[in-house]
Amino acid sequence: MATFTLFFSLLLLQALPFSSSQSFIGVNYGQVADNLPPPEATVKLLKSTSIQKVRLYGADPAIIKALANTGIDIVIGAANEDIPVLASDPNAAAQWVNTNVLPFYPASKIILINVGNEVMISNNENLIIQLLPAMQNVQNALNSASLGGKIKVSTVHALSVLSQSDPPSSGLFNPSLQGVMKGLLQFLKDHGSPFTINPYPFFAYRGDPRPETLAFCLFQPNAGRVDSGTGIKYMNMFDSQVDAVHSALNAIGFRDLEIVVAETGWPYYGDPDEVGPSVENAKAYNGNLISHLRSMVGTPLMPGKSVDTYIFALYDEDLKPGPSSERAFGLFKPDLTVTYDAGLSKNSQTPSTPKTVTGWCVPKAGVVVAQLQASLDYACSQGIDCSAIQAGGACFEPNTLASHAAYAMNLYYQNSDKKPWNCDFSQTATLTSQNPSYSGCNYPGGST
Repeated sequence: MATFTLFFSLLLLQALPFSSSQSFIGVNYGQVADNLPPPEATVKLLKSTSIQKVRLYGADPAIIKALANTGIDIVIGAANEDIPVLASDPNAAAQWVNTNVLPFYPASKIILINVGNEVMISNNENLIIQLLPAMQNVQNALNSASLGGKIKVSTVHALSVLSQSDPPSSGLFNPSLQGVMKGLLQFLKDHGSPFTINPYPFFAYRGDPRPETLAFCLFQPNAGRVDSGTGIKYMNMFDSQVDAVHSALNAIGFRDLEIVVAETGWPYYGDPDEVGPSVENAKAYNGNLISHLRSMVGTPLMPGKSVDTYIFALYDEDLKPGPSSERAFGLFKPDLTVTYDAGLSKNSQTPSTPKTVTGWCVPKAGVVVAQLQASLDYACSQGIDCSAIQAGGACFEPNTLASHAAYAMNLYYQNSDKKPWNCDFSQTATLTSQNPSYSGCNYPGGST
């Protein structure tokens, strides 16, 4: 049976732990602004959230120092304009590490250096050719400082490095980049570094502004999209884009590279002619993305593990050029108040292990056929025994989609540690104390 991605994504955030189990949730801390709070205030804000990783586009010493002894992982970056000198002069790379890493590490928990940002789509052939030598020189400088196995080196790519991404199984790198890309990927493999990518379902919706595409992008109930190459049904654009990257890596022999999402997000405001920006959509995308990551379901091609994901962005950046949406991605305002609640506050969560909830998991009233079918498909693809709802089984009658979906959803919940988020199914399921068993059909559950 083909595996299907998890249909539910909106979880009971207040019931989740927020410590190391959420170490895959990060945020981008951009600084193209003239109204940002001081680093010390930002660090205090971060400590009030479940954010465990921060990505900087540069290597601001004040921010890196302010993050010391917080336990927050830090990603720093070398600018595109630094690449030529880093590539040509090993001493320049050593000086870069001496200036931006050694004074702060290990108190400031630097884990990754990104050399350049979206260089491969820059149309600057010289810069593209210089990228790998620059990365190698930075790596050598780290090795000389005995930090080679502790701090990784990578570079960030736009999703447009793929020439194909739909369906996900057809993912391929742009043929014009494959020669250079193979060298980069071999470097990453040799040093255990991640492949970092910027998938934005927002841009996918902007290019295809249909209601069903919006629901697919926002992790909201939808009919799903079947990958014609694998038969896998995808229920959200994020999984689809990340799996396309995985397929592209696999196609040129690097399927085991770790994928890190360096940027993804949704703007809460835009110009009148922009499609998609709104507080409602931004809250849905980021909130549901965070819930999806916390579920640890992974993607269909990489199940059971959430990719490290850095949400764009911590603050609005009021000096960025372009349409208004470019300046409206911030989760927080410069006065440290939330733009909208994406479920990141520690105060809204319980720091203890989620309690097991007893009862039976059943669909809510009024759930549409497509949602029931998706829930049934997913539940029965996760290793539970659905033979009872097959012809001749004890629960086959009544032979209705609603009845079969209810049985499968409950069985999945009962076999998944009975945690609240395992009876959510995109807010289409609920727990009941009323036993739905009937005749010879037994629904496992109840008090334990």
